[in-house]
Amino acid sequence: MRDLVAQTRLSVDDLVAPLFVREGIDEPLPIASLPGVVQHTRASLRREVLDLADLGIKSVILFGVPSKKDEIGSGAFDANGIVQVALRDLRDDLGDRMVLMADLCVDEYTSHGHCGILDGRGSVDNDRTLEVYAKAAVAQATAGAHVCAPSGMMDGQVGVIRAALDGAGHTNTAILAYSAKYASGLYGPFRDAVDVQIIGGGDRKGYQQDWRNSREALVEVAADIEQGADMVMVKPALAYLDVISAVRSVVDVPVAAYHVSGEYAMIKAAAANGWIDHDAVAIEQLTAIKRAGADIILTYLARWFAESARR
Repeated sequence: MRDLVAQTRLSVDDLVAPLFVREGIDEPLPIASLPGVVQHTRASLRREVLDLADLGIKSVILFGVPSKKDEIGSGAFDANGIVQVALRDLRDDLGDRMVLMADLCVDEYTSHGHCGILDGRGSVDNDRTLEVYAKAAVAQATAGAHVCAPSGMMDGQVGVIRAALDGAGHTNTAILAYSAKYASGLYGPFRDAVDVQIIGGGDRKGYQQDWRNSREALVEVAADIEQGADMVMVKPALAYLDVISAVRSVVDVPVAAYHVSGEYAMIKAAAANGWIDHDAVAIEQLTAIKRAGADIILTYLARWFAESARR
């Protein structure tokens, strides 16, 4: 009876699996702060994505870990950068069977750990960074990405990326904008996963949103849609369910939410200590995100959920 009258239904179709691929390794490397998640080799990534497709997962999003970094994050737009190479592998394997998304940022690729080019005074130069993002978007689309997902929170990024994609003939490549990405304390395990540290201290509060504010999220979302975003995202998810709900109430485009590394890691840590029931809490959290209004959920629990649905 409960299932018959349930108002919110969570499906494997709702989920996107975030995956990490690392350059220059011979076997997958476990990420200690993200139990069950690894940095993949090109070969192991191909196997993992084929498995996920067979489990019914409809989409993955790729994050790259390069062997070399520089001041401008050139690996993000190099045709032979790790994500571009991996995208070509996956398109060869899967064609259009799965939606391939690529995170579009440079923090994984910069020697200083920021999401853009620095201006010489320790701050990110917004406009120079947009030039890099445009090149990265074209490189990703050329390599086979169905969706580019700009996460750097630079002003005007969606419009510049849309113009670059269209100008290069990639008019059908969609944009999933990280429109409301907060300066959260929940990203720690992710930064372990991509080997990112901000050199010399500092933070990303100059371009990520203040976690005390919600109304500015709607301004950012509206700006991204006006510039050509096909989908918008709120990140993190659980601490910002009110923002997801507010965004859902005012837009017609698909709304995504990222169940981030810290949210995942807390479930794993508490369950490992016997303090919570892992499966019950995982389902409860993912359902809450869907109930708040998310159409798409990026989560490290994607494989677990798909396997559980098969049992």
